[in-house]
Amino acid sequence: MKLISWNVNGLRAVVKKGFAEIFQSLDADVVCLQETKLQAGQIELDFDGYEHYWDYAERKGYSGTAVYTRVKPLSVSYGLGIPEHDTEGRCVTLEFENFYLVCVYTPNAQDGLRRLDYRMSWEDAFRDYLKKLDEKKPVVACGDMNVAHEEIDLKNPKSNRGNPGFSDEERAKFTELLASGFTDTFRKLYPDLEGAYSWWSYRGNARANNTGWRIDYFICSDRVADKIEKAFILPEITGSDHCPVGLEIEL
Repeated sequence: MKLISWNVNGLRAVVKKGFAEIFQSLDADVVCLQETKLQAGQIELDFDGYEHYWDYAERKGYSGTAVYTRVKPLSVSYGLGIPEHDTEGRCVTLEFENFYLVCVYTPNAQDGLRRLDYRMSWEDAFRDYLKKLDEKKPVVACGDMNVAHEEIDLKNPKSNRGNPGFSDEERAKFTELLASGFTDTFRKLYPDLEGAYSWWSYRGNARANNTGWRIDYFICSDRVADKIEKAFILPEITGSDHCPVGLEIEL
């Protein structure tokens, strides 16, 4: 099964930059999107052979996730089942016969880490959510998780330490998530690969210079990590400040 995740940073804007052609060229079984910035009814975007599911934020033009799938799910759910975390459209879960797929857009800690306390609460709730799913079936979770886990995951770790996305607290929560039974699929295959990033600031010609961060992930239950066939990043695909990331896994 070929899975793609992409933070599009505004789907309507990316549609004007060739999203439909990109989508078709990816030829994925499932495409997970984050930061769609849409409300219900604001776009009609169908692809032959795909069903689609959307989690919208209550706030207009903010956050939002979506999943397109050509494999019909057994069930679909939205959010974490916790009211304080389910107003921003951050999570879609598809149940398939042999696994759960979770598309997530993790809250940003924001400048000055002013939303760090909320982020920590979210992290605990999301980890518990995945662990409960994992008790039933293996889990694949993907999306913009808004953290560069290790120094290898961003170009300038020393100058960015303590900044949102590379605070000690956020990194520790990602370590805790992996320790609870999950595998970073890209790092499993490429533990020492440097310069592999999925997000670049719009400032300072960062993308052209590959001054980036790897903050978009596919993680999977440890017990199916041996089923990973490919894990990849597609920096050649533009249209957003993030690029798509992918996973091929035999489940």
